[in-house]
Amino acid sequence: MRLGFSLAACAAALMGGCVSNLVPPPPLVLESVGFEQIPGWSQDRLVESIAGLKAECHRLALLPPDTMLGGQGLAAAFGGKAGQWAAPCQAAVTLTVNDATGLRRFYEARFQPYRVQAAGMFTGYYEPEVKGAMSPGNGFTVPLLARPSNLIQRTTSVHQPGAAPVVGRLAGGTMVPYWTRSEIEAGAMGEAARPLLWLRDPVDLFFLQIQGAGRVRLPDGTVVRVGYDGKNGRAYTPIGQVLVAQHAMAAADVSMQTIKAWLAAHPAEAKSVMDRNDDYVFFRILKTGDAALGPPGALGVDLTAGRSVAVDPHYLPLSAPLFIDTKDPLSGAPWQHLVLAQDSGTDIKGAARADIFFGFGVLAEQEAGRMHKEGAVYLLLPRPSKGEQF
Repeated sequence: MRLGFSLAACAAALMGGCVSNLVPPPPLVLESVGFEQIPGWSQDRLVESIAGLKAECHRLALLPPDTMLGGQGLAAAFGGKAGQWAAPCQAAVTLTVNDATGLRRFYEARFQPYRVQAAGMFTGYYEPEVKGAMSPGNGFTVPLLARPSNLIQRTTSVHQPGAAPVVGRLAGGTMVPYWTRSEIEAGAMGEAARPLLWLRDPVDLFFLQIQGAGRVRLPDGTVVRVGYDGKNGRAYTPIGQVLVAQHAMAAADVSMQTIKAWLAAHPAEAKSVMDRNDDYVFFRILKTGDAALGPPGALGVDLTAGRSVAVDPHYLPLSAPLFIDTKDPLSGAPWQHLVLAQDSGTDIKGAARADIFFGFGVLAEQEAGRMHKEGAVYLLLPRPSKGEQF
């Protein structure tokens, strides 16, 4: 489950890139186009999408055909249910990484592209690696907590993927808000607090919670992968926004790297700044899996670097292929790639909003931390079966 890389996203909020909850969101508007009208379509290495496509097709085949994947309007009508992807998924079985021409023919024959008629905004996220231990001591004093048994989550809508749940705890038989970040770290959870691992640095925990998943390297070199397993239901406050409001940095300078640097340079103030974000994330230990892949996204499929994105399921269905036309966060060169909507996030709001998963490692961290680019989104929907019309 993608929480949203909200330090990059907070820059979008500061620059007016996020949709206010007080303003009704605009409807999804799609314009039918040809593949030849998609910038960069003919140059993209589509073979890099095969593994992710097959993995999500396998996942979709396990779901009841009427399972809702999200989407709005035309996107929901032709791609909003798992069963609507059966035909292209059956054809995908024969695809191989050595047949680039066949793969391009597959996409062009099985899908109809649409340009999303909204300004695209793209941020990035990655899988961080931090130092940790299985037990406290030797400098490892920061607990990484498991989901507590007293955390209650009630879904507000079973029909709409991405619907915000109601989260809290029972007190005297009454549902009340769960404790805030500062309250949890002060010990308010009591015996409900169950550490999975222990980290060395509270800043590492904070950024791990923002990403929603990561790798913890133990003293013996073993790597334990952890993933999102719920949150306290409190509002997320971007600390980049807090630092700008305190005149600690300019809005144009906000990035993951600059915020980390500020926290490291101001250890006496770091906790009070992080505590301004009441949101708190709990984790579970993941199976090791393929080390080259990322953690599982909202679709239940392991994410692929550069080919998996988080979207807003209110507009775009999970599993849908998208083509993104934007700029590389480091070089500024065109970044034009087919990606798969395999994740969602609490701060990913809008028809043309996507969060790109960049993988893990130093380069992925740099790309994710600096990704804040505009561009265009093209949605690929399965071509209708006989008797249906677009």
